[in-house]
Amino acid sequence: MDIVKEVKLAKRGDREAFVRLVKHVEGSLHNTARSIVKKDEDVADALQETVLKAFKSLDSLREPTFFKTWIFRILINECRSILAKRSQVVPVSDIPTASSASKDYENVELREIVDGLDEQQRLVIVLYYFEDMPLRQVAETLDLSESAVKMRLSRARNALMEKMKTFQEGKIGYGSL
Repeated sequence: MDIVKEVKLAKRGDREAFVRLVKHVEGSLHNTARSIVKKDEDVADALQETVLKAFKSLDSLREPTFFKTWIFRILINECRSILAKRSQVVPVSDIPTASSASKDYENVELREIVDGLDEQQRLVIVLYYFEDMPLRQVAETLDLSESAVKMRLSRARNALMEKMKTFQEGKIGYGSL
């Protein structure tokens, strides 16, 4: 897909071009939203608001090549807004199960470990590794310097290694009973 061409068409009022752009990134947007807000209904709300805001403010996108970065920034802001509105008290009945319904996660155990990271670490891991964004694009999306992204990635990898060790030790211990 030629993103630049599609963005230019969408800016000129071609709604189908905008739909194609959104469909091109919808899986990535869904996975990222899920890693931030966790609840399916919040994911749906974040995606809906993101698409609506992106459509309404498409003229504010100055550089068509940065469409993905731009829409991810909108999504992350929407997810953070949803989290801010959420109450700090969570009823036990609302705690989600650990399983993932998404077909996109081939390695559920790794995904569960990543979901256990704090938001800053989880976001850089999801964008860099799962969405294959280059460091520069991750930095632009999160409005950070590249060195800050590198530092967060390093800390996130270290945290993942520790969690994976604990997870593996737990599996070994459980299997020997």
